[in-house]
Amino acid sequence: MAVYSIVAFLFVIWLCDTIMGREFIENNISNYTNGLMITVFLTIGSFILGLIVSLPIAYMRMSCNILSRAAAYVYVYVFRGTPLIAQMFIIYYGLSSFSGVLREAGIWFIFSNALNCALIALSLNTAAYQAEILRGAIMSVPKGQWEGAESLGLSRLCKMRTVILPQALALALRPYGNEFILLMKGSAIASIITIYDLMGMTRLIYSRTFDFQAYIWAAIIYIGIIKVVQQVIEGINNRIVSHFHVGTIS
Repeated sequence: MAVYSIVAFLFVIWLCDTIMGREFIENNISNYTNGLMITVFLTIGSFILGLIVSLPIAYMRMSCNILSRAAAYVYVYVFRGTPLIAQMFIIYYGLSSFSGVLREAGIWFIFSNALNCALIALSLNTAAYQAEILRGAIMSVPKGQWEGAESLGLSRLCKMRTVILPQALALALRPYGNEFILLMKGSAIASIITIYDLMGMTRLIYSRTFDFQAYIWAAIIYIGIIKVVQQVIEGINNRIVSHFHVGTIS
């Protein structure tokens, strides 16, 4: 399947190169490359930060403490229930209204940079989705595993860290992969706050050339990168699932 996908992708590139001409891509390949690097940075960086934030959020969602559970629920509800573009505008444009306070706190340098604001917005957004993915995976771990960990006299934190969480992460790998792909596509929104990621560079190229194939090549690049990510995730998932002998959740 992977070989057929690669052949099909190369055929599409050849077809576009033949129909639309080579000169356009040769003149703009450096711009596309620079934009792609920013897109990859935003996607990987925000996914990792979101994963870190999602761990305590997921734990709080399953907490016996009603206040912790309510706070985590509100966080997840707000960030999953509002558009990403609105969240990015609030962080980038909204917080600039409090620049004086942020300067006094010594953190204005973080929010004065568009790339930092995009990274924060994407991280907070994906953390809400990842928290629910992880919570669902933890709840899907067989009951016998919980009982076995309890029979060893492990504390709740130790039981979660050494027994439950590794199996939950294996269960959640495929949904995590889907979230990573959605995050990569969603990162294109960052272009509206002056960031020259892949979509930002595409808009810049189009504004200079008025050639619509700028967007066609951007779409081809997105499809190619996402296909590579899918194949990598599938390979990792097959290895981990066979090791743990567990199923997956979608």
